[in-house]
Amino acid sequence: MSELTLRPIHAAVMIGRCVRLSRRNVDALLTSLLLPVILMLLFVYLFGGAIETGSAYVTYVVPGVLLLCAGFGAAGTAVSVTIDLTTGMIERLRTMDVGATSILAGHVVASVARNTVSTVLVLGVAVAIGFRPAVAPLRWLAAAGVLLLFLLAVSWLSAAFGLLARTPEAANGYTFIVMFLPYPSSAFVPVETMPGWLRGFAEHQPVTPVIESLRGLLLDTPVGTAPTRAAAWCLALLALAVLLSALLFPRRIA
Repeated sequence: MSELTLRPIHAAVMIGRCVRLSRRNVDALLTSLLLPVILMLLFVYLFGGAIETGSAYVTYVVPGVLLLCAGFGAAGTAVSVTIDLTTGMIERLRTMDVGATSILAGHVVASVARNTVSTVLVLGVAVAIGFRPAVAPLRWLAAAGVLLLFLLAVSWLSAAFGLLARTPEAANGYTFIVMFLPYPSSAFVPVETMPGWLRGFAEHQPVTPVIESLRGLLLDTPVGTAPTRAAAWCLALLALAVLLSALLFPRRIA
């Protein structure tokens, strides 16, 4: 039972540790911060002129790039968890009675913090190249809530992948699933332009309602049921990730 108990002091120490590790790993930090910006510029300036979305392409593509940020940040979470397992750090922490939930919470919160910084950077560059959100403060708060819930879900899911993987390289490969999902969605092209078999998947996968929610909230357009579906998907993924972590952690340290 103590393994599944979140002790605030332990969790705070683990969060501080993981944030410091992120700052020291400069190469990985710069990659997670700058790669989404580079991809956004690539899509806008190389492909944007050939893709018809009914509006300026930078306006259309920003929500999808924000979710790509989450995918890249999540990869670092999985790798960090696996490194702790393979270097013996988990055993050291357990001798000090630090529970599994506190250890994983440190990695997850550090991931959310990295992704928040990356999101702010992407939005800043997007505004510089023509993105013009014009919404009420409440819509900004709603968009931030949807995005934070998604970041929390994918970060914890990536921590579970880190428990599943045997090497850091394998952990990085597992998170490809998270990084791939924005592509077969409404992130970069309207789903109506896709073949029928792919359109069905794009309309009913977790990322699409999150993107539609962010796009509608940031651009002050109707969102329909997208926020509800996005929240349901995120909560389901979060519950799955917590359950997987609870099952995998004892087996990895046995």
